Amino acid sequence: MRVMLITNPFATFTTAEGRDALANTLDSRFAVDVEHTTHRGHAGELGTRAVNEGYDAVVVHGGDGSVNEVANGMLGAPDSPAPDPATLPALGVVPGGSANVFARALGISRDPLTATAQLMELLDAGARRSISLGHALNRWFLFTAGMGTDAIVIRRMEELRHAGRRATAGLYLRVTLGAFFRPQVTPPTFTVEVPDRGPVDGVRFGFVSNTGPWTYLGSRPIRTNPRTDFDTGLGVFAATSMSVPRNLRLGSKLLRGADPTASHVYRDDDVEWVRFHSDEPADFQMDGDYLGRFTDIEFGNRRGVLDVVAPPEAG
Repeated sequence: MRVMLITNPFATFTTAEGRDALANTLDSRFAVDVEHTTHRGHAGELGTRAVNEGYDAVVVHGGDGSVNEVANGMLGAPDSPAPDPATLPALGVVPGGSANVFARALGISRDPLTATAQLMELLDAGARRSISLGHALNRWFLFTAGMGTDAIVIRRMEELRHAGRRATAGLYLRVTLGAFFRPQVTPPTFTVEVPDRGPVDGVRFGFVSNTGPWTYLGSRPIRTNPRTDFDTGLGVFAATSMSVPRNLRLGSKLLRGADPTASHVYRDDDVEWVRFHSDEPADFQMDGDYLGRFTDIEFGNRRGVLDVVAPPEAG
């Protein structure tokens, strides 16, 4: 089996020793070519090359942003004909970022050593699981995209990382709370549309999910759409209020794993498309990557578009 191992040396929780140990472990059983990313977009270029050169699997050791790039490189743009997943390398992940939402949602351990052992067993067995992906702005997303407050949080986290701060669950929580208690930027309102219902106006922040965990706080999954997973359509979560008391109650439900219902929240699951419209440009993020400000975004979903190296169902 030919495996391309793509590592991101700039990922939050990777080390040179860990990357070497991973490469040596995989190389003990498979024919492994190691590639280190050197610039933004490089992981996508490597994903495309892995397809063109006929690799059996691609293993990414990095964060969600690196995995997103590789998946986009492997699949090409969503507005082009989708390749047959069986003709593509299977995509595996050894977590190396701060959240690793995609890998953990697939049932892969967040511990790199345990994840490596999992992947080797799955690769040996030829295990491939076909999953759906979302798309927007002619780009695939693996687990979530959002407009409004959560995108402002992502933008602020990227600013802090560029200033030398380490991305931790504690820092993420403090920045999130600050966006509600001490907002430096007030997001504009926008409208959310889904099939077969009227528009939801006055939305202050909204998420479109491709799977259940929206993110993780340490070991705790935060599920905005518990009935959305990799085998369904998209999940939608839209809040029409920035009220601190109302969102503290909502946040408490999310942290407890309770059904996140609230009078100011609209939710839907297994929808085929979603539209966000704002009269003013609003912040937007995809898979934890800040993409800028937009006024109109349409989201779609494609079933069974990517094969991953993962257990049949998340553990």
